[in-house]
Order: sequence, then structure tokens, then C-alpha cells
Amino acid sequence: MSKKPLALVTGGAQGIGFACAEALAQDGAQIVLCDINEEGVKSASEKLGSNTVAITCDMGDADQISAMFDQIESDYGIVEILVNNAGIAMPGDFLETSLEQFKKVIDINLIGTYVALQRAAKSMVAHKVEGSIINMSSINAVVAIPSIAAYCASKGGVTQLTKSASLALAPHNIRVNAVGPGSIDTEMLAGVNANPDAMKMVMSRTPLQRIGDASEIGNVVAFLASKKASYITGETIYVDGGRLGMNYTC
Repeated sequence: MSKKPLALVTGGAQGIGFACAEALAQDGAQIVLCDINEEGVKSASEKLGSNTVAITCDMGDADQISAMFDQIESDYGIVEILVNNAGIAMPGDFLETSLEQFKKVIDINLIGTYVALQRAAKSMVAHKVEGSIINMSSINAVVAIPSIAAYCASKGGVTQLTKSASLALAPHNIRVNAVGPGSIDTEMLAGVNANPDAMKMVMSRTPLQRIGDASEIGNVVAFLASKKASYITGETIYVDGGRLGMNYTC
């Protein structure tokens, strides 16, 4: 592979993760796609072309994350751009959600993000790489939905982790930011797309009156990874069609 910036995108087999990888590839990065879905991530890697490789990893397993970084560093070099995108929601009734379900969401969305962020940062610091780390938060770090309490908690944690890590890594010129998507056209929103009443509710809280495309998240991630964002760290950019600015729905 040619000497291009090395970017690792977790949860990259589809949706927002794939869109992030696509945008970074268009900007000239060499891509490592990670996902728990082995067939899916291999297929996604083939779609992106020759400067992309696929790795299977469960982002809820710290040992697998560590082994993944060891493999990447051995085979391709130091990760210069990390996109912590892997995540799950597991919706359900608040009173019926088990502790095991709650922990699973936290393990992947928050602890997995922390483990990968810290591991990437250690290598960046050791090799004097002035890298960029982008975590995937959500508008649900700020606003809440009762059926996805664990998801909301995990994304709130990601936002604060982003701030803390940005302060810790600023002396090394490593930038840490987050992106908070609103309603984006992915498989996670497929049930809403198929339900006219649910879609009407989504539109009532979205000033731009449409759902977002995954590429619109990918473009913001690519911007944050680039030198164009060289003075931005510790921030969460909410890409939500104006939703967080509303104080009413109609």
C-alpha cells in the first residue's frame, strides 16, 4: 500500500461508518475497516478499492481491540485517523431493560470507544504522530428517548470522554472531536422510514424537513480529520437538520 494517512473506521461495514470511510478515502486516506460482521466488512472493503483492508473485531471486547491495533501496526503502520463509529441501540421498554442489555450497549458504545481511543493515542504519542480522533456521539447525548436509555447514556459519556481526551492529548497535538448525528437514513432508521406516522413525528422535530444522508456525516468526519480543522478539538458537531435548536414541535 502507498504511504497515505492511515485511517481506522470502526463499525465500517455499512451506514455511517462506511460513509465515513468513503469520505476519508476520497480525501486520500488509506482505510482499515473494522466491523463485527465479517462478510459485511469484507464486502465494504472491496467496494472502496485497493487502498482498503478489512478486519473483524468485536468493539465490546477490549482484548480484541488491542489485538486489532497490534495487527494494524504490524501490517500497515500507525493509525493517524481514528473514527470510533461502532455502536448499537437495543431499544426496549425502560422498566423491562435488563442490566445485561444496558451493559452491552455501554460496553460497545462507550467502553469500546474509550479502549480504542486510548490505544490509538498511546501509539500516536509514542511515534510523535499528530493525529485526529473522531468519536461518534449523537443528538441523544443531549436529548433523550425513553426506549433507548442505555444508548442515550453511552452517547452522553462519549461527548464527555471526547472533551477529557482532547485536553489530555492537546500537548501532543492530537485532536479529539465528536460528531452527533440526528435522524440519518441508515438501517437503524429503517423502521421509521417504513412507518408514515413515525416519519411524520421525525419531520415535526426536524427544521430542514428531511432525514440526513450518511454521506453528510462522512463529510463532517472527513473535515474534522483534515488540516482544515487544525484548530478544532474537544468539540461535538451536531449534524441534525436543526433539531437541537427547536423548543417546540408542531
